[in-house]
Amino acid sequence: MSAPTSAGAPVTIPATGFPVERFTLPNGLRVVLTPDRSAPVIAVGVVYDVGIRSEPQGRTGFAHLFEHLMFQGSENLEKLAHFRYVQASGGVFNGSTHLDYTDYYETLPSNALERALFLEADRMRRPELTEENLANQIAVVKEEIRVNVKNRPYGGFPWLLLPPVMFDTFANAHDGYGSFEDLESATVEDAESFFSTYYAPGNAVLAVGGDLDVARATELIEVHFGDVEARPVPVRPSFAEPDLTSERRAEHHDAMAPLPAVAMAWRVPDPVNDLNAYLAYVVLAEVLTDGDASRLVERLVLKDAIATSVSGYLGFMGDPFDVRDPTAFLLQAHFPPAVKSETVITAVDEELDRLANSGLQPGELSRVQARLAAHLLREVDAVLGRTLTTAVLEQQRGRAELINDLPHLLAEVTAEQVVAAAQTLRPARRALLELVPGGAQ
Repeated sequence: MSAPTSAGAPVTIPATGFPVERFTLPNGLRVVLTPDRSAPVIAVGVVYDVGIRSEPQGRTGFAHLFEHLMFQGSENLEKLAHFRYVQASGGVFNGSTHLDYTDYYETLPSNALERALFLEADRMRRPELTEENLANQIAVVKEEIRVNVKNRPYGGFPWLLLPPVMFDTFANAHDGYGSFEDLESATVEDAESFFSTYYAPGNAVLAVGGDLDVARATELIEVHFGDVEARPVPVRPSFAEPDLTSERRAEHHDAMAPLPAVAMAWRVPDPVNDLNAYLAYVVLAEVLTDGDASRLVERLVLKDAIATSVSGYLGFMGDPFDVRDPTAFLLQAHFPPAVKSETVITAVDEELDRLANSGLQPGELSRVQARLAAHLLREVDAVLGRTLTTAVLEQQRGRAELINDLPHLLAEVTAEQVVAAAQTLRPARRALLELVPGGAQ
């Protein structure tokens, strides 16, 4: 497929045709199957429609804490049994908490498909929520925060530190890792209520990909998940907020950071309901920061030598296609201590103005679109990446097939759309966070 552009030759994107089969169980569980018989490997992923934004006030970090609790035993399995069964089958497993969902997954040899389905169904049916497990996992999560945030240079920068600058509501602005005070005050009753509310089968998507027979996989899913009790599905509230009308700035002191840094963010169109407009910002991020030929790397790092690194991306957690509205376009830079932050900020603004006023160079758009397509294709080449991607696309959009369409949709973004997106990145719409290193004031 070739997409016309006004900034160079059309870019040709290889076509993918991953098959997608779907059905829904009587208890509301949505199922997506993506068979691929090229290797004897399967992946199983369950995505629940609950994430950091769903946490109640006074319980920051609870979505992540509950993810940990889901590995502490279930209705028919003692603590650590999930680990042993997956690893004894030659598989790997994990889970992760995001702004808008929580996922659990395994990759195993294909002859262990039924084992993986049993394990996921058992904890969907009933995790082991006890005082002992809760206390143990609160301690584990607190240590994770110490390691990843409190005792690490740039810990939480900018994904935890910039949202409270940009947003006003608790759902969008609070610390998703959680405060120690909130974590320590969590109770088993809180956990049971959270499970009952958000972990209903009708609030989840089960995705299975890889070396599977559709008929047999369907039969096994019905056997293991069909008797999971149906429960009411919560209505997802709107997390919408008005856009900024004036610049907001904040400063964060990091005693362990060796270099100063700055991060800035702007609101972008709804990634689910206004996908075409949103994709222009995905392309723009690459135009500005992807590789030595990108505009900000070339100007700030290579030419002016006022920054040591520059990056740009969509979404505070860095994945443009697994987040709902409201979300943001982010730019961040680290720079030498002798350089003033205003020097970096001014250079960014100048490059945005240059793009907004003068447009793209010949070949610039097609180069970026080819790199974006290659990145997307690499992500879904492995069975686990493909399976989790289809699960999230189905959960948030009801469109698992979008996995085949995204590279081509990005290739159809025009130079005019990219320029129009750059024109919206004005200081008056910006949230900006400066990181001051060491003992500097």
